[in-house]
Amino acid sequence: MAETLEDVQMDTEEIEQETPTSGVFMAPSVNRSDIIEGKSYSHYSPIPAAIKDDETQEIVLGVDEAGRGPVLGPMVYALFYLPIELHHSLLADTHHFDDSKVLTPQVRSSLMEKICSSGTDLHKSCGWATRLLSARDISADSLAPNKYNLNAQAMDATINLIKEVMARGVNVKEIYIDTIGKPEVYQKKLERIWPTVRITVAKKADSLYPVVSAASVCAKVTRDAALEVSYAPYQNAEASGGEIAWGSGYPSDPRTSSWLKQNIDPVFGWGNECRFSWSTAKELLEGKNAELQIDWPVEEDEGNDLRMTNFFSAQGEKGGNEMVDWYGKRVTEEMECF
Repeated sequence: MAETLEDVQMDTEEIEQETPTSGVFMAPSVNRSDIIEGKSYSHYSPIPAAIKDDETQEIVLGVDEAGRGPVLGPMVYALFYLPIELHHSLLADTHHFDDSKVLTPQVRSSLMEKICSSGTDLHKSCGWATRLLSARDISADSLAPNKYNLNAQAMDATINLIKEVMARGVNVKEIYIDTIGKPEVYQKKLERIWPTVRITVAKKADSLYPVVSAASVCAKVTRDAALEVSYAPYQNAEASGGEIAWGSGYPSDPRTSSWLKQNIDPVFGWGNECRFSWSTAKELLEGKNAELQIDWPVEEDEGNDLRMTNFFSAQGEKGGNEMVDWYGKRVTEEMECF
């Protein structure tokens, strides 16, 4: 059986790297009202003047995500772009971007603040965008009858982000993406959409290509900030001193599993911050040890005979005439006169 997202066990160091710290930088990609309401949304930074004023300038673009595996919080896809000639010199040599998972939360937050602060070299030369997929929408799509799975949601988020940036006049010539599934399959799909662009899809792209590393920072800081916003309604009640008591939000984090157990409503579960489609949440709500057991009635199959008249009167063993039995009395019956 294939390993699922929830089967992946993280060690203590990995869990701590994924745990938001208090006071994370609140980037413009953090829409508080949408996050609290459980809505998915996109954010696009202004196109830097240096790129906007020269549409012939060749641009490199990278895409990465944060939050595929957690049971709590959104999944965020981020896109980052800048002139090709600055790719390594600005991102790797000057600012030392790396996979967000090997950077401390403080370093990630500091880099994101530089990207968003006017006057910095990163702000002047680089553009970025994010697509936040809320836990509520991830679950609703995953549980829908036509099942819109997480890989499909992620791929569509990536494609739509790139299309929108290109539609704004950014002359993208190279694209680097951290893979979803098999790199060769994903790459061929993207090459059919953009046959004139050089596209590279690779495992661990966030540690291989600086532009993907920068995208991973945008994604991770946006997710961390979204978690802080989502947790705010619980903070006063739990008196946690500003720290998020649910930890990283990953199923293998003991703090996350403890918080879920302690804050479950036996009927409604949790709020918009929880992915109800994850087995971790489903087991607490519906498993044999669930606090509340519900037996849903199973309707008998009556041959799909769902005529409207069936809901108005019983016709007896011998049947009846639909028209005369419509209101439950035969129209030929004598009526009492007043």
